[in-house]
Amino acid sequence: MLIKPVLGLAGLGATAPSAPSSSLDIWANTSNIIAFGDSYSYVLGTAGRQNYSFIGDYNRFAFSAQKLLNNKIVQSQTSTAEGGPNWLEHLTGCGVNPGTTSPLDCNIQLWDFAFAGADIGTQYTPRHKAYTVPLVNQTQQFLTYAQPALHNITTPETTLATFWIGTNDIFDTSTSKVPIDTLYTDMITTLYQSIQTIHDAGYRNFLIMNLAPLDKTPKNVRSIRPLPSKSMVNRWNTILASQAADFRTRNSDSNVVVFDSNTFLNEILKNPAPYGIKNTKDFCAAWNQPNVVADATQYGCLPMDQYFWFNTAHLTTHTHEILAAEVKRVLSGGS
Repeated sequence: MLIKPVLGLAGLGATAPSAPSSSLDIWANTSNIIAFGDSYSYVLGTAGRQNYSFIGDYNRFAFSAQKLLNNKIVQSQTSTAEGGPNWLEHLTGCGVNPGTTSPLDCNIQLWDFAFAGADIGTQYTPRHKAYTVPLVNQTQQFLTYAQPALHNITTPETTLATFWIGTNDIFDTSTSKVPIDTLYTDMITTLYQSIQTIHDAGYRNFLIMNLAPLDKTPKNVRSIRPLPSKSMVNRWNTILASQAADFRTRNSDSNVVVFDSNTFLNEILKNPAPYGIKNTKDFCAAWNQPNVVADATQYGCLPMDQYFWFNTAHLTTHTHEILAAEVKRVLSGGS
């Protein structure tokens, strides 16, 4: 079942896959999430690499069941790329409180294998760091080491697998000479091949997030690096949605939600006031300073929850909280 989010997949430059007449409440049956992706999804773990992962890295790829199950989510200003809880933590309620939280203590457990700075695969772009874990390796890591450890704790039937990837890929290939249709199709095909491996291991519930409005990242970033154009972002999202429909055809036993974060976040950018957001154009220049989240005014900034953007390409934790509420509504059958 391909469920279209509340705002649809409008504006993507192609007709979106049609939604069913009635939506399925996936969320009611979800007791845990396994997450894959980049810095939009990564959370820090006590067994992870600071600023990058929940557990391990490319050079510390293997881990024992004991290490995973003893691992805890860390919540602090520097434990995500958002200055606070990200959308997965807000969505699950797991790891939102300052300090450390074991996923085992959460009503909805969060097991996060996303890695900050990740691209889909090295056949398209080099790793940002020697220790970066690309998406294709994240799913491999989960299946090899995490799934056996979680076998008696979670079940595939009550697990939601989430994928949010492409931010680094589209930035890293923004000046590529390869036609974007060819490049994006190949990259997204590889993404769905990785999703297929999770399906083949018994998982049936999938949430796939499309790209945020990266063409509208803060104006003070644009002299630092080239931004993807709106047409590039839209083309990626169109191909992502099209291949989701193909994935569903191949795997009719699965529930596949493609959440249109691009349209939803663009709506916030157009009308931020109802969300308490006052600045959508810039970010606080002192975003990485100690205590800036607690008191941004000491650095001449607005309170951080009044910004849409946290830094050069990341959303504030407040924006993530707004996004998580909408994701939960859609997963609960909203349309």
